[in-house]
Amino acid sequence: MALFLFAVIFKVIHLQYVKGEQYRKLAMDLTVRQDTIYANKGNVYAADGNLLATSMSKFNIYMDLETVNSQIFEDNFIELSNELSKMLGGSSSYHQKRLRNAKNKKRRYFLIARNIGYTDYLKMKKFPIFKLGVYKGGFIAKHRTERAHPIGKIAERTIGYDDFRGEAGIEGAFADYMQGQNGLRWEQKIAKNQWKPISDYNEKEPVDGHDIITTIDVNIQDITHHALLAQLEKFEADHGCAVVMETATGEIKAISNLGRNNSNTGYYEKRNYAVWESHEPGSTFKLASLMAILDDKKIDTATVVDTERGRIFIHGSKVEDSHRGGYGKISAARVFEVSSNVGIVKLIKKHYDAKPEKFIQKLEDYGFTKPIGFQIKGEGKPYIPNPKDKKRWNKISLEWMSWGYGVSVTPMQTLMFYNAVANNGVMVKPRFIKELRKQDKTEKVFETTIVNPKIASDVTLKKIRKIMENVVVKGTADNIYSPNFSMAGKTGTAKKFLPKHKDENGKIVRAGYSNKHYVASFAGFFPADTPKYSCIVVVHDPKKEKGYYGATVAGPVFKEIAQKIYTTTPIDKQSVEDEIDFEEVEKEYIKYDNYLRKNYTVIPSVKGMTGMDALALLENLGLKVKVSGTGKVKHQSLKKGERLVKGKVITLKLS
Repeated sequence: MALFLFAVIFKVIHLQYVKGEQYRKLAMDLTVRQDTIYANKGNVYAADGNLLATSMSKFNIYMDLETVNSQIFEDNFIELSNELSKMLGGSSSYHQKRLRNAKNKKRRYFLIARNIGYTDYLKMKKFPIFKLGVYKGGFIAKHRTERAHPIGKIAERTIGYDDFRGEAGIEGAFADYMQGQNGLRWEQKIAKNQWKPISDYNEKEPVDGHDIITTIDVNIQDITHHALLAQLEKFEADHGCAVVMETATGEIKAISNLGRNNSNTGYYEKRNYAVWESHEPGSTFKLASLMAILDDKKIDTATVVDTERGRIFIHGSKVEDSHRGGYGKISAARVFEVSSNVGIVKLIKKHYDAKPEKFIQKLEDYGFTKPIGFQIKGEGKPYIPNPKDKKRWNKISLEWMSWGYGVSVTPMQTLMFYNAVANNGVMVKPRFIKELRKQDKTEKVFETTIVNPKIASDVTLKKIRKIMENVVVKGTADNIYSPNFSMAGKTGTAKKFLPKHKDENGKIVRAGYSNKHYVASFAGFFPADTPKYSCIVVVHDPKKEKGYYGATVAGPVFKEIAQKIYTTTPIDKQSVEDEIDFEEVEKEYIKYDNYLRKNYTVIPSVKGMTGMDALALLENLGLKVKVSGTGKVKHQSLKKGERLVKGKVITLKLS
């Protein structure tokens, strides 16, 4: 018996002093753990301070009713129910019943509310009972963060993300900088494998990530997005992009990339086509061809070219103008204005066929032979044929290149080149970031990067810019001409090269250029004489029956963007002619304003209008307008037909 007692005492001492630390640690590991408190990722801002992306705190609120003293509960649960009713809805009696049942069942992790915001969380912490804290008040808050884009889906691919989908756009490129430092807190295991914080304070507080200030202008972005979207819908196109760039700085003020959704019922920011999609540009590439030959002094703008009857054959391959019968003998300037394929091919063949490497060198100077080098991932690779590559270079490579075929470039490369023409020959790198900020202090400023200080002589640039202006005045883009503001640019219409495939009837179609699938584009700048912005619009696969030419599909988008920027965004300098032209416009405006004031006695319907247009109309009627959301009007607080009362408030909800 004594021996057994000794064995028991020995075992107790062994467990307590020899194995004690090990078992205490094991018990702690099973019942206590460190929980990560994730830091808020840094914000992404527009150039004017508008939020483009931010982390929003969300809380699930629980209550440990076993912890709460019974007397405290009885004295305060009705008052707590009243407060919950005010915040969450439902009657006070409903909340009283729920709390009473949970108390009787000694619930330790009773759900009070899901997904409440930070402001409501702070208010709830002060509610009766809850204000006593974790142990006395049973208040348990589970925190998480959600990424939100306050301007909706607009520019989503460029703003980007860094999550389960991968790293894309600005957020993907600066993920480490924006991440912040996570915090820690201790949690204790309670019933049903649930965990609750041990104390009201954290062991280590999280530190939020750093912020990024972009070059995006929210107003210009909104204009660009909706102008492109409307045209994609009108022509039932597959996808497209539109980019607006500030001429002197290279700052991207707007970028929209829209593609069809899987059900073909709408468009969304599917891919960053402007940066990613390298494709045959078609006639917008003729600007490079004409500039090269002018700058090398091979021709002058008045040099006559015989476009014959609009069709020639180069080594058995056909080059044809869209204008049936051709243009006959015309100047080199006119070749560009009417976009004669025959004319530009003849010029390049005559002057560079013996030494094509000289032409290739020009294209290298223009930034077409290598990627721009963005920080954001996924930039497309350009392709320019080179005589040194014997396997890929052939006897028609030079001629096909001259009118935008057999080459592959991204819309951003084309825009960078056109912008250099607008910027007196100084080629600047497009950029999306203005500065990085650390806790409201500027940490790094991104300056303008010059890629090429002079892409052509001043004489050449002056001639080119005038010809580009004439494209709008009397060339292929005369359909977008306006006497009230000047634009310059070039249309592009390219057939798409399709690999071997089956058509809708299951018939195998061999690889080649399609007569059904096109890329319509327009690139240029405005105002024509003192360019402030450059812009490119590219639309893929518009429905052929509705239209497919660059002037018809892409040009109007360019015009709408330019026109609305003119009227809503200050431009440093306007020409004298604009002042004269606008005298008549001002008279018409006054006439229209008087018409509105005299004839509108009831509230009009503005549903389906863009927010900007609806705002202008309603304010002209003397109403005070409040707007929420972006896009087109889907709801108005004052109904159509109600009596119009000046000064009354109308609220618009945009989609």
